[in-house]
Amino acid sequence: MSWLNDAGFFGWTLIGLSVVSLAVVLDRFWALRSAVTAPPELVRQLGGEDSAVRGACAAKPSALGRLVGVILEHLPYTRVDTTAAVAVAARREVLAMERGLVVLEVIVGIAPLLGLVGTIYGIIPLFGDFGKAVAGDNTLLAKGIGAALNKTLIGLLVAIPTLALWSFLNKRVEALALELEGHCDDLIRRRYLGRGQSPSETHNRETLP
Repeated sequence: MSWLNDAGFFGWTLIGLSVVSLAVVLDRFWALRSAVTAPPELVRQLGGEDSAVRGACAAKPSALGRLVGVILEHLPYTRVDTTAAVAVAARREVLAMERGLVVLEVIVGIAPLLGLVGTIYGIIPLFGDFGKAVAGDNTLLAKGIGAALNKTLIGLLVAIPTLALWSFLNKRVEALALELEGHCDDLIRRRYLGRGQSPSETHNRETLP
């Protein structure tokens, strides 16, 4: 762990970024679970009466619960209006699920650059004394270059796993968004068909200007 003594400003900044990255990843892994976004208890209630569904939404606050609440509030309106309202609410939910992912994206971009800048910053003064090192013992020069290159190594070690986790979490958000869309679509179809609308009548209403 002697490299920690030579970390300097850039090294410790990169270590700090790794801590931030880990905190964001743990938070997103905890938040982006199916049991949190679409609780099974609520999913099982979607085919029941409106009062039971509302009770399940209140008992299990979640992204699906908020979207279902929007659907139930807009049932007096046309299916087109309800679908549009749910689409707006769904975009808000997706943005909430993506919270913190932009931080990971920034870390992926700047960590290698910070490491490179730290390396260059450490090498410049060494080459300023290169003539003295060649004339004498160049062990200190080699050690200094190695310490400077550690910054680049740290930057890559921070960026590579962060990139992998960022990609995974983005795909996880997409999968959860599709799951929520499916539940909402099923609920809207059941509620509007249950009000005496045939599929053809529902389709005709959706195509009206």
